Amino acid sequence: MRTLQENVVASRSEQERMHEALVASQARNEELNRINEELRKALQRREERAVGDRSAPPSPSHSFPMPFCQEIMDTVVPANTVAVKASFTDVENPEAHLTAFHTQMMLSRGSDAVYCKVFMSTLSGTALDWFVSFPTGHITTFQQFSKMFVEQYIVNKAPPLVSYDLFDVRQYQGESLKDFLNRFRAQIVRLPVKDEGMFVHAFKKGVLPGPFSESLIRSHPATFAEIRRRVVAHIAAESEVTEKREMWPQLSHAPRQGSSRRG
Repeated sequence: MRTLQENVVASRSEQERMHEALVASQARNEELNRINEELRKALQRREERAVGDRSAPPSPSHSFPMPFCQEIMDTVVPANTVAVKASFTDVENPEAHLTAFHTQMMLSRGSDAVYCKVFMSTLSGTALDWFVSFPTGHITTFQQFSKMFVEQYIVNKAPPLVSYDLFDVRQYQGESLKDFLNRFRAQIVRLPVKDEGMFVHAFKKGVLPGPFSESLIRSHPATFAEIRRRVVAHIAAESEVTEKREMWPQLSHAPRQGSSRRG
């Protein structure tokens, strides 16, 4: 039999789980409300553009065009599906957006139809106008949807980085060593080929002259991982020195031992 303490712990765990589920459900409802409002506005804009076309037969007031096929339309998105936070208007990198979408969907997964509906929820503004411009039933799979999406916005894709571009990454005046390291590392991630020796050489060229740069010259790092470790150690040492100076500011003004005032 469980003790009273175990029962209390179990009860608290259950309450926390129920609270988390409630918060997730509320967040999902808010996201669905936002999606519905965005979709309503996009459809309204589409209807307004079609008003001037007298050759087109009037659409029934209750009919809303939807590019998804009926199978996708009939699929219900599970309540436990994590709301994807990535948002796309029409200026972002489409491949980066798809990567962010897939990464977040790994938390809840879902069917192909669920992927279509959730991905639609990440579109807003002009991108949503593009989506609703397709005829009813045009989109049947997520593969088709994502391919159309990338082809539409491929011009937004950043040009591929080449290795020698790293030598153009320089530390700005006033930029912290930590910020420069993060900015340099972000460029490395974009490179298709990883060359540790070139990373080290480019970083040494780009860092501003100073104590850390001199330490790299005195003791050449073999890998970029070693540079990261040395940056962390350097920042920690500087922080400790700064703390000591703030704690004992009078030390810099204290008279030297053995000195005497002259009358």
